[in-house]
Amino acid sequence: MSKEHLAAALEAAESAAAVIRIAFRGNFQIRFKADASPVTEVDVAAEKAIKAVLLNHFPTHGIYGEELGQDAGDGEHLWLIDPIDGTKAFVRGYPLFSTQIALMRRGELVLGVSSAPCWNGGLGETIWAARGEGAWAEGERLRVAAADDIGRATLSTGNLASLARSNSWARYGALLPQFARVRGYGDFLHYHWLASGRLDAVIESDVNILDIAACAVIVREAGGLFTDLQGLPVGLNTTSVLAAGPSMHRQIQNALRYEPAR
Repeated sequence: MSKEHLAAALEAAESAAAVIRIAFRGNFQIRFKADASPVTEVDVAAEKAIKAVLLNHFPTHGIYGEELGQDAGDGEHLWLIDPIDGTKAFVRGYPLFSTQIALMRRGELVLGVSSAPCWNGGLGETIWAARGEGAWAEGERLRVAAADDIGRATLSTGNLASLARSNSWARYGALLPQFARVRGYGDFLHYHWLASGRLDAVIESDVNILDIAACAVIVREAGGLFTDLQGLPVGLNTTSVLAAGPSMHRQIQNALRYEPAR
């Protein structure tokens, strides 16, 4: 991963932010996908803006976007894009949404940019990370908390429908009371707060790779572990998340013993 890749990703995120900020809490067209999730004309415009920047810098690279699909490219570099992760929040006018941009090289996630353009009173928040370079926000290097006591830890959860249908649901229920606090911050926010040491673990069972690729790099480079609920590495087919500091991750994985619903 080069400085040019990072610069292009940050430029692309800012290009999307310009589109999103203008439209936020405005009037825009909404349609619904086959799974009943909303998509707006702003999602599409933001993804086009991101794609234009990335292809201007790297015309042979592949791109896999939430709204415009996948272009194979050179087969070595694949950009993963979710222009508005949290479209339901965007539609309803609250700022819990973000732009997610990640680079996968030869099957390995090596760079991530997570940009929440309307968060923090409209000031926005952007976190980036690159393999071996750490995770950063506004010039500050981020580190996960060194928590190893579940009784003092905060867990944040996201979508849990598949976990609820699995054989591990009862074990999850037994695990929850052991935490000092359980919240559902969701989307980009709990990954930003995990990477910056503000909470200690995240569990989700219903995601896709475009939702989490950038945040996986960020948490990893902040010193955490980011896997699926079975402890497997994140890849294009990942649909669940267990993210935490190393000690906390091992404890949760051992207690949950996740078995996907069949």
